[in-house]
Amino acid sequence: MKNVYYYLILLNILNLLILMIILLMGIAFLTLLERKVLSYIQIRKGPNKVGVIGFIQPFSDAIKLLSKELFYIFKSNYNLFYMCPFLSFSLMMIFWLLYPYITNIYFLNYSILLMVVLMTLSSYLLIFMGWSSNSLYSMMGAVRSVSQMLSYEVSFILIIFLLMYMSESYSFKDFMKFQENLWFLIVFYPLFFIYFISIMAELNRSPMDFIEGESELVSGFNIEYFSGGFTLIFLSEYGMIIFLSFISILMFTDLLGNLIYMFLLILIFIFMIIFMRGILPRLRYDELMYLCWKIILPLILLYLILIMSFKFMMFMI
Repeated sequence: MKNVYYYLILLNILNLLILMIILLMGIAFLTLLERKVLSYIQIRKGPNKVGVIGFIQPFSDAIKLLSKELFYIFKSNYNLFYMCPFLSFSLMMIFWLLYPYITNIYFLNYSILLMVVLMTLSSYLLIFMGWSSNSLYSMMGAVRSVSQMLSYEVSFILIIFLLMYMSESYSFKDFMKFQENLWFLIVFYPLFFIYFISIMAELNRSPMDFIEGESELVSGFNIEYFSGGFTLIFLSEYGMIIFLSFISILMFTDLLGNLIYMFLLILIFIFMIIFMRGILPRLRYDELMYLCWKIILPLILLYLILIMSFKFMMFMI
């Protein structure tokens, strides 16, 4: 019995290591995909010199970033400053523990609640990164980014709550079981568009990338980061793009068993996030907050009231 127990533990560890390697490879080629898509939108070639059609470009970028000089910033909080990128990367990897395995290697009954808790932690790391670098630009970028993320977290969590209320569960597996006959993507397609906007704001992606308003912020909270620290922040941001794209497919469809269609939909979702960066200008900050609190939030609350009323009427009948 003990041998079986140890075998299962080793299987878990091996599974997580394989997932980590595949994820890091995916992030590397996601950067290449983004640069290629943006270049063709702007009618140019993009990276095409390193390897065949720029295939080895991500590895070249990684070597260049990691080989840069590392030095201390004057009057910065050294320990916190260098620890935060590692914590940000670790948090992104922890998110992938929520993957609902079909094989039942391990099972999380409250995976959606855990995801909400972990998402709230990311805003703390942004504030720590901005404050510990002892730079006004970094601090201003961190404050703007956190206020944006907290605002859109409200709508994001309310959408998740509405879907939880429909499926009456806190688990991704039960979400998929509930959608065997009809997807939430079809029933709640207006809500899916609002969810997509909320994800763009959560990820700080254009047209909502206010941490990188170059004209006034000079690259936001990460301006003082370089070498390995910047690489870890970069990896965590792009890892979250893949994770939230994957989670969106889990919450609005039932395609985990059908890998080909699932990967195809994830790629379409990622492509849309990249495409928005190439075609839309950056919003004004007050318009962003107006969109969140005066348009998106009332719409979600209206949806919530309608669904709760409908379920109550069905229960009474």
